[in-house]
Amino acid sequence: MEIANLINHIEALIFASEKPLTSIELTELVNQAFGFLDDKVGIDQVQTCIDGIKEKYASEFYPFELRESGGGLQFLTKKEFHQTIVQLNGDKFLKRLSTAALETLAIIAYKQPITKSEIEAIRGVNCDYSIQKLLEKELVIISGRNENMVGKPLIYATSRHFMDYFGINSADELPKISEVLAEQIVTPTLVNADHFEVEADQVQEFTSNTDEPASDDESVEP
Repeated sequence: MEIANLINHIEALIFASEKPLTSIELTELVNQAFGFLDDKVGIDQVQTCIDGIKEKYASEFYPFELRESGGGLQFLTKKEFHQTIVQLNGDKFLKRLSTAALETLAIIAYKQPITKSEIEAIRGVNCDYSIQKLLEKELVIISGRNENMVGKPLIYATSRHFMDYFGINSADELPKISEVLAEQIVTPTLVNADHFEVEADQVQEFTSNTDEPASDDESVEP
């Protein structure tokens, strides 16, 4: 199939899907739709279509764009239209996570897979409520049990919805801890050493002048 015809089918699949689609999934769906046996659509052709769609919607003419988010491709409104979208469904967009939930989520994101006891050891408080809320919002999932710990406790990890929620395509795109800490470091002001030498000379000269006794020709009024 020609790329010009294939691109419309790829675009339709992404638009109609309720979840992000990967290029592999798109390739399989197209081949299933047309029942190609000998002349199957290749993933390289699908990727060419994806690049074409991205370029098309990058134009300022469109209020949305094709992005890789949540583990796949999906159409998302551009950030400059966020305030407008909020008016449509404000409650959904304005609901925010509590500080406790965000702290718990951050620990899970960077330490996953992790047990509840390990989370609580880091935070120093009980995390039952925070974990429950994160599960309800589908930001984390129970990914199994730790077979090596006593009682085989549940282990938690971030979900596909977590990536979609924060606009990333994988956990690897999370900022590194070192990068986050680096932003909080105050860089000292660098001063030329010669500056101190000049100041020292000025202070010494001023001190010498004030310590000298008045000359004989200077009259001092009583």
